[in-house]
Amino acid sequence: MITRRELGEHDILIDIKYAGICHSDIHTVRAEWGEGGHFPLVPGHEIAGVVAAIGSGVTRYAPGDRVGVGCFVDSCRECDNCRAGLQQYCTGETGAIDTYGATGRDGRLTHGGYATHLVVDENYALRIPDTLPLDAAAPLLCAGITLYSPLAHWQAGPGKKVAVVGLGGLGHMGVKLAHAMGAEVTVLSQSLSKKDDGLRMGADHYHATSDPATFEALAGTFDLILNTVSADLDLNAYFGLLKTDGTLVQLGAPENLLPVAPFALIHGRRSFAGSMIGGIPETQEMLDFCGEHGIASEIEVIRADQINEAYERVLRSDVRYRFVIDTSTI
Repeated sequence: MITRRELGEHDILIDIKYAGICHSDIHTVRAEWGEGGHFPLVPGHEIAGVVAAIGSGVTRYAPGDRVGVGCFVDSCRECDNCRAGLQQYCTGETGAIDTYGATGRDGRLTHGGYATHLVVDENYALRIPDTLPLDAAAPLLCAGITLYSPLAHWQAGPGKKVAVVGLGGLGHMGVKLAHAMGAEVTVLSQSLSKKDDGLRMGADHYHATSDPATFEALAGTFDLILNTVSADLDLNAYFGLLKTDGTLVQLGAPENLLPVAPFALIHGRRSFAGSMIGGIPETQEMLDFCGEHGIASEIEVIRADQINEAYERVLRSDVRYRFVIDTSTI
């Protein structure tokens, strides 16, 4: 059992209803990113719930409000990035304080959403639109914003051709969001096994990357490619799919270094970039956008006693497309 901090002046107490399972949770639980010494730990940074109580100085929320918490719960609040609403890139002494596995302002280890309640500063919570079901909204707090941020930054929209590499927990959100933004969307997947799903979600085209002909047929096609997979891909082959001035954005985090051939970028003035999640303003913008367009994650709701099984299924890519824990079963 863990204890949360006492409700501070600007804190809200969230009655957690649902928590999404992210691959990052599995990496952390299995200490695959070197987080030794941070246990016992409660993972989970795709959190959706209802405000149960508020501190005396809270102005943003009231009891009963539908809220979410994503990948961080605080930051320095003073650096240029924080002041610009880019808290995810905080350069201050604290950096962005992760929702779990980090040291909070009170010196205590932060714990995430695989729990019944959470205390968080009101400035680091998000309002979930009434048009979105809480269970399907939970993954938006990580998977959704991870795709929305680069799509918004690189101005995906009408007249733009966007490719999404991989149709998984991240990729399926990229298809839905890019389609809603008005872009022409192509899925690049290892096989055609999920083609029907991809087209139903809004993809205009779907191609198998296991077929060498795909890279010949689509050479010089895309303004923007979003790589959501963490596998060791031949990035240089994908650079060849970009138009002049096109950009490939890396979202997945493979364990190994990925070789980049300079001339694959030089020819065509192409760019290779990275992107994380979004800051608080952009994440709220994403939630509002999803509420307006009826966009939510495609989920399988599980009980708390199914978490270990769900982890194994994630590793086998046996989920369409995100597991969400019903925290009433904890």
